[in-house]
Amino acid sequence: MTLEVIGISVLWLFLFGYVIVASIDFGAGFFNASTIVTRKHHIVNSVIQRYLSPVWEITNVFLVFFFVGMIGFFPKTAYYFGTVLLVPISISIILLALRGSYYAFGTYGTKGHVGYTLMYGVTGVLIPASLSTALIVSQGGFIRETPTGGIELDFLSLFTSPFAWSIVALSLVSVLFISASFLAYYSSVAEDIEALNLFRRYTWIWSFPTIVTAMGIIIEMKWHNPTHYEGMLSLWWLFALSLVCFIASLWLLKKRHYGRSFIFVVLQFAIAFYAYGVSRYPYLLYPNLTIYDGFTNETMAYALITAFVFGFMLLIPSLYLVFKLFIMNKPYIQKRNS
Repeated sequence: MTLEVIGISVLWLFLFGYVIVASIDFGAGFFNASTIVTRKHHIVNSVIQRYLSPVWEITNVFLVFFFVGMIGFFPKTAYYFGTVLLVPISISIILLALRGSYYAFGTYGTKGHVGYTLMYGVTGVLIPASLSTALIVSQGGFIRETPTGGIELDFLSLFTSPFAWSIVALSLVSVLFISASFLAYYSSVAEDIEALNLFRRYTWIWSFPTIVTAMGIIIEMKWHNPTHYEGMLSLWWLFALSLVCFIASLWLLKKRHYGRSFIFVVLQFAIAFYAYGVSRYPYLLYPNLTIYDGFTNETMAYALITAFVFGFMLLIPSLYLVFKLFIMNKPYIQKRNS
């Protein structure tokens, strides 16, 4: 295995970690805000707040690792993605800052403020949509050269592309599906029956849009990027295995095995996520940039791999302790309920 492959594999691992942890966070914000409109906020608020309080500061660690590693391993991406995605990523940073203000003002300021809660919910939808722009652009077809020889994002092609909107749709519904599945599991641990029944229903509601939009992307990929489409067809068995995990998660949900159901949800996305990554090899930005273009020097590569491996070894036990001592700790939950 080459250093380039090891480097992108490490980054893909951190990106997947962010997808799962952030999806729970973003979805929780959406459900927290939407239940104000449906007058069910009293049911979900306590469960969501108990989950968010210990983990909200950890979520973006995965994203920071990914972006730092991307520039470290593949310096050329700073030019391509930094230039083209300046506006979308700037929007994402602003939304993340607004989301962070919810924790500050909503927790330490006026508790239960409807405005803060709605802002938290809206950003939970807009952030995945804006971040998905990077994934869309990397498929090619949305970058054009300027008269001066530079590059820029073709916003007209982006906003009129069915492929782009299909990825945005998948990012939104998958966030809600992952989050609902986890919160159903967490509600069962907290023994909050009302919240459990509501999140169980939300999991069912958002499950089928998730699988439908995922299949829609494969269809759109055939027309947008035939090379990547052929790569996905060669790994059809992995996507089929992901579908099996999806069916297993719903069957376990029906049988009220919520923890196992969520495990299969994570497996479903892990298999599909890595199959998607392998199928696009070796491109970072089709057709302009591959993992072999402008890769960092060997000394820096070894240093980065070592640092990221040790960082991952530190981050995972930290997450485990947070979940073990706070989130899934029944005495802690009962103390917060009292």
